[in-house]
Amino acid sequence: MGYLGGFLVSLRQIGRKQRVTTQYPEEKAPKALRVHGRHVLNRYEDGMEKCIGCELCAGVCPARCIYVRGAENDPDAPVSPGERYGYIYEINYLRCIHCDLCVEACPTEAITESKMFEFSFTSRADAIYTKAELVVDDSGMPQRLPWEDWRPGEDLNTSAWMRATAPSGSAEFEGVVGWSGELGYGLRAPEADQIQKDAITSAHGDHGHDDHDDHDDHGHGGH
Repeated sequence: MGYLGGFLVSLRQIGRKQRVTTQYPEEKAPKALRVHGRHVLNRYEDGMEKCIGCELCAGVCPARCIYVRGAENDPDAPVSPGERYGYIYEINYLRCIHCDLCVEACPTEAITESKMFEFSFTSRADAIYTKAELVVDDSGMPQRLPWEDWRPGEDLNTSAWMRATAPSGSAEFEGVVGWSGELGYGLRAPEADQIQKDAITSAHGDHGHDDHDDHDDHGHGGH
């Protein structure tokens, strides 16, 4: 292809087929409802940590990016309601594939994935998140680290919010709250049942092909 051929490629984009480039990061495209992003370690509404140091998340992780060590709780100053708590908790994001299996394995909903996926590192050490960075703060909000680009709403509708209303994919649990409250959020509302989802799909379909495609992305995300 010569010089003129290269110009023709650009000229063909002018007119009805012209595509608008989204200016990132100023204009971020909306994310699907079930996007798996950066993990957080949750607390109960009384401030106690949900992690009991069982290490099931580390055992199920196919990328072996999670390292957990549990310790016995001090009866006078317990960290979690159980006999043990997560003394060490690390996730290596140079290995993590965001499969969400750690969330599936957790018996207490201690670990969930937010929608925040824009984070980069200038050193390998920064890519290994420690418990101090993963556990939510005293108000229950995820910690915002300097190399992360959080946007409003990315801490809502977490992976556990989706999973908790449909254990093992059973439709019987849709629309039913299945887990305990979280510090800062209380009892999260359950995911909508299939009847409501179908109604939303139909409504989006009436607005054109592009809207319908966007909803398909929401409905067929990773589980």
